[in-house]
Amino acid sequence: MVFCQGCPWRCGYCHNPHLLPARGAVEIGWDEVLSFLRRREGLLDGVVFSGGEPLSQLALADAVRTVRRMRFRVGLHTGGAYPARLAAVLPMLDWIGFDIKAPFTEYASVTGVPGSGEKARERARLVVESGVAHEFRTTVHPELLAPVALERLAGEVAGLGAATYVLQEFRASGCNSAALARSTTSYLTDSLCVELASKFQSFALRRA
Repeated sequence: MVFCQGCPWRCGYCHNPHLLPARGAVEIGWDEVLSFLRRREGLLDGVVFSGGEPLSQLALADAVRTVRRMRFRVGLHTGGAYPARLAAVLPMLDWIGFDIKAPFTEYASVTGVPGSGEKARERARLVVESGVAHEFRTTVHPELLAPVALERLAGEVAGLGAATYVLQEFRASGCNSAALARSTTSYLTDSLCVELASKFQSFALRRA
């Protein structure tokens, strides 16, 4: 797993807030990452670029090409904030984990960025149409995503043709917001999950 610095969104429940700024207090150079991978060729199966938002890195496409030439499989965790960069790397990916924040018309309430929902919808559709193996997942914080909003979001994701949908209960670990960290009671009951699961080929719930 390669964690990339920087993210244009400011989701209150983010568990890697130290990766949000463009520069970090502790950084590992790409040459050091490559040295690590060269020593493990034939031992590791793949590399997943995560963050932050890995597409914030202008050189991500070149990094993915390099890793593929080393015969590693490549995965990507993204929220889809950068359309052109996502389109550039999609054909080189073996798997993508796509974070869906909220119903697309309510995205800004989570990301803090106006218009982010429509952009996310376009990127999500791009992922589905690419044919790349994917997982759409939503972190559920009861203060940021009400049950009725989650049901609407699941319908939107299913409508895009997503094959796999995963719900993740909010984890207070790493969260910078004391208020959000205190509000952790989950409403994800078995009956609600069964109802949502009926919309997808594959569905899972990751408990906190």
